[in-house]
Amino acid sequence: QTNIHHTHAGTFIHHQHLCCTYLSVSRSLLPPQMFVFDQENFQGRMVEISNECMNVCEMGMDRVRSLRVECGPFVGFEQMNLCGEHYILEKGEYPRWDSWSNCQKNDYLLSFRPVQKHKICLYEVGEFKGRKMEIMDDDVPSLFSYGFTDRVGSIMVSCGTWVGYQFPGYRGSQYLLEKGDFKHFNEYGARHPQFQSVRRIRDMQWHQQGCYTMASK
Repeated sequence: QTNIHHTHAGTFIHHQHLCCTYLSVSRSLLPPQMFVFDQENFQGRMVEISNECMNVCEMGMDRVRSLRVECGPFVGFEQMNLCGEHYILEKGEYPRWDSWSNCQKNDYLLSFRPVQKHKICLYEVGEFKGRKMEIMDDDVPSLFSYGFTDRVGSIMVSCGTWVGYQFPGYRGSQYLLEKGDFKHFNEYGARHPQFQSVRRIRDMQWHQQGCYTMASK
């Protein structure tokens, strides 16, 4: 049985299985999606890209001269195999080269990849066992408020860098969590499994209580 709850912070998914519970917190359920065109102004042949593309020529196009990002961001490269000058392509329309670059070297792109996201999996006990909570592109000020335990015995970090905290609200002892597997809580520097909040490392501003507010964009 699967229950989906939408909150102001994102989407909370509760999967109930026979032997364990799997929780998922995600800012967005939409996968990366982009439409590329071999002519300017969204003309000519069109191809959809949702994963890494090392060479658009292998998809029947000689180059990309315009594109539309539906869900991103992506990185576009002037050369094949993700080489050469690269440009960040956020959600929106790019009718010609000067919409993604202010310096014309080439008026086309040849390879793309989605921007790496933040993803972490928390497990109730060591060796990646027990209840599991997956968090993607979101911060969680209280694991308990999402239905998870206040103990984390092991962790898998797939993408990005995170900071875990002993108490809710990003307070107490801090644990730096970089990409990799932590089979036991002492592997990420904790003396006990108490672990009640986690956030991504991004640009931020701190206030006196030790919590944080995101820098205004």
